[in-house]
Amino acid sequence: MAEVLLKLRNVRRAFQTGETAIEVLKGINLEISKGEFVAIIGQSGSGKSTLMNILGCLDRASSGQYEVYGRETSEREPDELAALRREHFGFIFQRYHLLSELTAVGNVEIPAIYAGTPAGDRKTRAEDLLGRLGLADRLDHTPNQLSGGQQQRVSIARALMNGAEIILADEPTGALDSKSGEDVLKVLRELHESGKTVILVTHDAAVAALADREIEIRDGEIISDRIINGHEDGTTEAGKTAEEAASDRVPSRRRGFGFLRGRIERSMEALWMAVRSMSAHRIRAFLTMLGIIIGIASVVCVVALGEGSRQKVLENISDLGTNTLEIFPGKDFGDMRSGKVTTLVVADADQLANQGYVAAVTPTVSSSYTLRYGSVEATAQVSGVGVSYFDAKGSKLIGGRFFDRKSVASYGQEAVVDENTVETLFDGDSQAALGKIILVGKVPVKIVGVVAQQQGGFGGSQNLAVYLPYKTMQARMLGSTSLRSITVRVADDVDTDLAEQAVTEFLTLRHGIKDFFILNTDDIRETITSTTQTLTILIAAIAVISLFVGGIGVMNIMLVSVSERISEIGVRMAVGARQSDIMQQFMIEAVLVCLVGGVLGILLALSFGVAFSYFGSNFRLIYSTNAMLGAVAISSLIGVVFGYLPARNASRLDPVVALSSD
Repeated sequence: MAEVLLKLRNVRRAFQTGETAIEVLKGINLEISKGEFVAIIGQSGSGKSTLMNILGCLDRASSGQYEVYGRETSEREPDELAALRREHFGFIFQRYHLLSELTAVGNVEIPAIYAGTPAGDRKTRAEDLLGRLGLADRLDHTPNQLSGGQQQRVSIARALMNGAEIILADEPTGALDSKSGEDVLKVLRELHESGKTVILVTHDAAVAALADREIEIRDGEIISDRIINGHEDGTTEAGKTAEEAASDRVPSRRRGFGFLRGRIERSMEALWMAVRSMSAHRIRAFLTMLGIIIGIASVVCVVALGEGSRQKVLENISDLGTNTLEIFPGKDFGDMRSGKVTTLVVADADQLANQGYVAAVTPTVSSSYTLRYGSVEATAQVSGVGVSYFDAKGSKLIGGRFFDRKSVASYGQEAVVDENTVETLFDGDSQAALGKIILVGKVPVKIVGVVAQQQGGFGGSQNLAVYLPYKTMQARMLGSTSLRSITVRVADDVDTDLAEQAVTEFLTLRHGIKDFFILNTDDIRETITSTTQTLTILIAAIAVISLFVGGIGVMNIMLVSVSERISEIGVRMAVGARQSDIMQQFMIEAVLVCLVGGVLGILLALSFGVAFSYFGSNFRLIYSTNAMLGAVAISSLIGVVFGYLPARNASRLDPVVALSSD
């Protein structure tokens, strides 16, 4: 007696329809031995396809026992059942169930991919099988380029790819013309004669007559089981030819390090399948990416805008003077009595200049006056300053020179003017302005230098600015020795907060009272920078919300993708894909969609920066490499998080339900 491969004992299968259970198989008892050619015959609805699905481990019995190679299938985990389908069963379907985006060779290779067969070996075997089946000139053709008979031959080659011992054919000629049907039946007969166990499901008695054993099923019960050809022990009259035996040698599987390489190859194959799927559905893939693209571009642009704003603010503050302390009379800005405080004098500035933490000190007085040159008049802010003023403020000399200590000591009538003044009085010609005499109020002064426009506070200033030696202004214009302010530039190696504390203690000790206040430009910088960072974080949070919404979009599209590709998932499971293989494939697709979306988002953000600069703004976006890398990491994480549910749903599909979806 031949070895019993499949054994069913009182197997029942019921399907729930609403509150009613419909029993399709009713106590099936059956044994199939090695090398048999069995035809299961019956009319539509008799339960023959359900029986074949249970035999092929595509479905599970509701009750009873089903043993494969002596072991009960109910004791096997899903991946163990997948291993049976991958290594011992080969399926030939009525509707072929070929994957449309793959070539004939690609379709045949699928079972070997999940078996961990090396790429070169599986391709060679696939081409050899297709050649034996008369498709040597159709290797690179996709299913829509093949006839029905040719597609069924590809399906047969796929069933043989891993050297399956048991071939399950469900109505293999049902969708074929008579000539193609005869060719397929001839192949099945040859497979049986080469030693394969063939189980054929059909409703056609003429097709069933090809088998050696016929099992008739009606209303879910076996009504006859008889030998019609061959021998009762299931053996066949023909043995394998040498050519057939050679072609049935299956390439060895990966083991040890090679097994790891097989896993890597399966992952790479899943990646290529994801690329092919995206390429085949470009519009859907782009719409899936769109939310990610917008979100990533928003995050990168917001970070770049925030950094650009911060740098611009720091640049503007540096125009006010770097590391400077401005000392004013009174308690604070808006002090109505500050004008009566006259204790802030030049001697204070002179004494501060001797302190170790001070790099430069300049006394300052200021007032508004009318400038006259020829017939042109304009109002300007006139400041009396010391020679260190321009150093403390970081003024940029455009032409001429600054006045010197001799000019200050001798009450010299020399002036340094800014670009706005030159523009108003001399039509912007700095060289023409040098050496000219202008009236400041009633005092004639000679222009000796021109400086770049300087910030006068928060934001740009269009006011005209003129700088005179402070003694000249005190004696010739104000008639007072009190100062409007003292500007102190702190040494680079000294903390400005500590310097502020030291100046406060020093002047309080000199005046006997604190009748002044200090404006620390570092405080301004820190406050504005902090505010800028807060706004950046706020806007970035909004951008992250858009990323989250984009992630939900990815999940929804992937869920739709799973529903659209249920049949594909069923085919992959039927040929031996593990749950982890299916999950990996859909996870890779989700991550790939998000990753490509992330890269496109970064490119969009960079394009926005180019366009921003093109329109001539003096403000620029400063991009952060860390932000870009973080954006790519975030997009990948979104793919993992939001791709998990669709991938999990796909991996848990029942193979028989998935296959019957078309």
